[in-house]
Amino acid sequence: MNQTRFDALIIGSGAAGLYTALRLADLAPNWQIGLVTKDNLSTSASDWAQGGIAAVVDKDDAPQFHGKDTLIAGVGLCEVEAVDVLVNAAPRQIQNLIALGVDFDRTEDGSLALTLEAAHSKRRVLHSADTTGRALVSKLAAAVLQNPSIQVLSQTLVLDLYMQQSRCGGVFYLEENQEIGCLISPVVVLATGGGAQVFSQNTNPPSSTGDGVAIAWRAGALIRDMEFVQFHPTALALANAPRFLISEAVRGEGAHLIDHKGDRFAFNYHPQGELAPRDVVSRAIFNHLQKTKEPTVFLDLQSISRERIAHRFPNIIKICQQWQIDIFSTPIPVTPAAHYCMGGIVVDSYGATSIEGLYAVGETASTGVHGANRLASNSLLECFVFGERLAEQVCSQPTQIFKTPKAIAPKLADHGNSATIQNIKSAIQNLSWQAAGISRVQSDLEIALTQICTWQAELTQLAEPSRLWIETRNLADYAYLLVRSALFRTESRGAHFRSDFPDPDPSWQAHTIIEGQEIRRSPALLPIQT
Repeated sequence: MNQTRFDALIIGSGAAGLYTALRLADLAPNWQIGLVTKDNLSTSASDWAQGGIAAVVDKDDAPQFHGKDTLIAGVGLCEVEAVDVLVNAAPRQIQNLIALGVDFDRTEDGSLALTLEAAHSKRRVLHSADTTGRALVSKLAAAVLQNPSIQVLSQTLVLDLYMQQSRCGGVFYLEENQEIGCLISPVVVLATGGGAQVFSQNTNPPSSTGDGVAIAWRAGALIRDMEFVQFHPTALALANAPRFLISEAVRGEGAHLIDHKGDRFAFNYHPQGELAPRDVVSRAIFNHLQKTKEPTVFLDLQSISRERIAHRFPNIIKICQQWQIDIFSTPIPVTPAAHYCMGGIVVDSYGATSIEGLYAVGETASTGVHGANRLASNSLLECFVFGERLAEQVCSQPTQIFKTPKAIAPKLADHGNSATIQNIKSAIQNLSWQAAGISRVQSDLEIALTQICTWQAELTQLAEPSRLWIETRNLADYAYLLVRSALFRTESRGAHFRSDFPDPDPSWQAHTIIEGQEIRRSPALLPIQT
């Protein structure tokens, strides 16, 4: 078995993984840092992110206002310490990104341009046109490739953690020759992004298969709040077209959400209409489509000037043109789709998980800043704030030395099972969307959980050295955690909606914790914000 040693090992190449690697390299220039990606440095959900990054940079704004908006959106499940860290560190991170060469939009006088997005009380969202994630990731990736301390391992598929006496000491991975190797490190950082590919309707890249959460859970790490999945209200809805995300910033700039009659129906569901929190808007669309039996609703940009549209949304213009939609004159057909997973691996405010030596950052981590519902554009910010804190904490710890691994990951052999595995993967995605999508109910969740457990067992028997099997196994485990949590929480809160328990329950102002096969509540200390 091939073995390679690093001082720190980062799994994932989105904004969180790239930035954490760079900060580690800055703080520990003598370390050898491994950055593992199963694709290449530009294939991540961060790269797809259109929205922006929230930060207080305006004199009329303040971190406490940003914090209050975050707490309100989180509906009683945010962790106060984590939110305070996030909003107070935000301005400095913006300056760090500008120093790296990120070109944020600016006004005519040269100051940073700020956009209002849903549930923010102030204009505080920075953009780089409508491809903010790509602008950030491209600069970070270029810096990583130029850094001699960072070795990028592309096309590398992680199987499981390498554990030494309950401590994480590295990862097992699948080599190109289909042999299993081991990357050994005293510091392992999971930055693999979310798991929205567990749903058939989602806005994420195909690689968002919940790898980090599944890998950590199988090793015994604590997992939290998996039922809270944000369904983006406005994904492009055309036959044969991918569910391309139409940024929330479009509504922030003044676009109207209308039905097939041209009515701004969202105001029937919430006084803020199309600028209500994402989960409210998603359910408004879902309920309205149930009522009208229409396939989609529409985003109408007629109230925004042509110049503003051209300046702010060039990528949306380009994508829609590919599908013969002229957004200057034609409303865009949209429906909700799974977009962002608030839950994940439990970490402290420095990214440490419940397993010694294992850390997590970005969407795969549950820092507590998002609670039951993420405030728009806090997610990219979270990557940078907590990536830096993680690096600072790790570099202050004494170095661990590990012995040669004796255990190996499961033996894998190619038995020609790809068609069966692909069928299971598609079935998981369809079942998750039907049973654990925008509206959930006990009977559907119970049936789904039983079926997912059957698939998990079947996939164990179908083990093979392929990306398809590795990702499908992770999706099955991710689906189990999601459905188990959604069934356990008998209330509606934030992005989790149970049609059989449609109201919040004060006794459920608690986190959902899964450890192995056990599930329990963990009280949230924060009183509900109003």
